[in-house]
Amino acid sequence: MKTVGMIGGIGPESTVEYYRSIIATYHEQKRDGSYPSIIINSIDLKKMLDLIEANELAKLTEYLVGEVQKLARAGADCGLLAANTPHIVFDEIRRGSPLPLVSIVEATCQAAKALGLKRLGLFGTRFTMEGRFYPDVFSKEGITLAVPDEDEQAYIHDKYMSELVKGIIRPGTRERLLTIVDRLKEREGIQGLILGGTELPLILRDVMDRGIPFLDTTQIHVKGVVAQLLS
Repeated sequence: MKTVGMIGGIGPESTVEYYRSIIATYHEQKRDGSYPSIIINSIDLKKMLDLIEANELAKLTEYLVGEVQKLARAGADCGLLAANTPHIVFDEIRRGSPLPLVSIVEATCQAAKALGLKRLGLFGTRFTMEGRFYPDVFSKEGITLAVPDEDEQAYIHDKYMSELVKGIIRPGTRERLLTIVDRLKEREGIQGLILGGTELPLILRDVMDRGIPFLDTTQIHVKGVVAQLLS
């Protein structure tokens, strides 16, 4: 059996969700009662965010490659970063990684393509919404992305870091996020929304009344990881 290595702790709430979801998805596909082999390296979220804030991307790459190397030494056969934001340097990490890595962005792009979606909204941390790593991948498939305006991005980022990362779910935050979704539909004509932060599904997973699909990047990523495990 293959072993998957997870860079977790970025943040802790979604790492728990990944762990549960990998096991559940594995059981859906392999019904012999066995469990997947998973190694979790829970790293320092603050250190990662400080490096991104300082635009120290080379140091960020070095830090994350070193943490992936720990997974390889522990016996992992493939790996993942259990968050969207560190994919800002995913290509550089992949080049330095001793393990094949499953990209959350590439997996989500393929899911959007399978649904025939051509214009999508993107929620996430400020780094994800401002970054090029989502548009660069999606544009290769002819899919365009729209992000909230500057004030809305500031609101989403603040609530993400001050509430969602800490497991705090507030109805008022949910309603404001859905208002931003509605504005993106009206202003930008989006056909779906990428929940480009792995804590966002914790507050928006069950939305069924907006007339567009919400792409849960955590669950999409998990399916890609389990496919790698069973390959």
